[in-house]
Amino acid sequence: MSEPFTRVALVLHTVEQPSVRETYGFTGGHGVVLEGQLLRPIESATARTVFVFMHPSSTLNLLPMPVALAARGRHVLCANARYPKNDTALIMEKVLLDLASWLRWAREQAGYQRVVLVGWSGGGSLSLLYQAEAEDPRITHTPAGDPVDVVSARLPAADGIVFIAAHLSRAETLTEWMDPSVHDETDPDVRDPEFDIYAADTRHRPPYRPEFVAAFRAAQRARNRRISAWARAELQRLADADGPEQERPFLVHRTMCDVRWLDPTIDPNDRAPGVCYLGDPRTANVGPVGLARYTTLRSWLSQWSYEHSAAAGARNAARIRAVPVLQIENSADDAVPATHNRIVRDALAATDKSYHLIRGATHYYVGQPELLAECIDTVEAWARERDLA
Repeated sequence: MSEPFTRVALVLHTVEQPSVRETYGFTGGHGVVLEGQLLRPIESATARTVFVFMHPSSTLNLLPMPVALAARGRHVLCANARYPKNDTALIMEKVLLDLASWLRWAREQAGYQRVVLVGWSGGGSLSLLYQAEAEDPRITHTPAGDPVDVVSARLPAADGIVFIAAHLSRAETLTEWMDPSVHDETDPDVRDPEFDIYAADTRHRPPYRPEFVAAFRAAQRARNRRISAWARAELQRLADADGPEQERPFLVHRTMCDVRWLDPTIDPNDRAPGVCYLGDPRTANVGPVGLARYTTLRSWLSQWSYEHSAAAGARNAARIRAVPVLQIENSADDAVPATHNRIVRDALAATDKSYHLIRGATHYYVGQPELLAECIDTVEAWARERDLA
């Protein structure tokens, strides 16, 4: 079946001279190449508003939400950052600059008068951080101390934000999914049996006692902080050595372990028990696609560190005041914890903020066309009411 819109391939080039290169391949000299797709309805070649989707590391042009919105006749820009499908060395502060390049293109070259930033899944915390920095710029360096002057970049603000099935941040989500039984970061077989909930002879089984859950969460945060402290010390050691080595990649074992997935009474919603969005969490915990499995010292501090990442969802939501925000929660979300939605909703400082719960919807609306339609209906109605459609 042909799509009722055309896919226009886009390429942007920005000039940059980084001290440490974290992207692979030809970039046209000392610069960054950004690729994206504009989904433009065949019967509506021009429009006043464009809905911009960006995820820090994923490409979104084939996912159901942007495709469904374009099928409704809306102009949709699926904008990629410089790290498409590879977050190994991702620096969140640089992703902000990439998103700013796309918003400038949308307004200054494509001629759109209104830009609505749509943060779906991992794009949600990016949208919050971006708009917070557009309204209240503060960032001049990465957590590793490298200069990334977001303040001087003067990020163009969006005219509205849609926050859909989105978590607090990569760092906060990872921390709640880290396996706290890991004691030795170089050997995943060295584990604390007190917190090894996936072991055949585990000491604790669901439903878990509140005191165990509290200890489990504390151990997860402690593990994240240990890695962060080590990463900072390693960067300092490399700097003190004053040699050619400026960065170091490393492996993080067992990062898909959450008591929520085994005990549906913890942070309850309509999700299916015993599974996560990657399938069996016990398999995902040791598999190659778990969060933060491969990373670098700088990238860990920027996107995964519980204490150092700038993308903390609630903190950035509290800085957004100037634009309307629509938050959509999927009640059967098997990736985003239900508490994250409440935390963002309570933290938002915007005077115009709306909330909608889609009953039974999973993270990707797989096999749920009617619920995906409800999501699109909600976005369109919200945009029309604010003259953003």
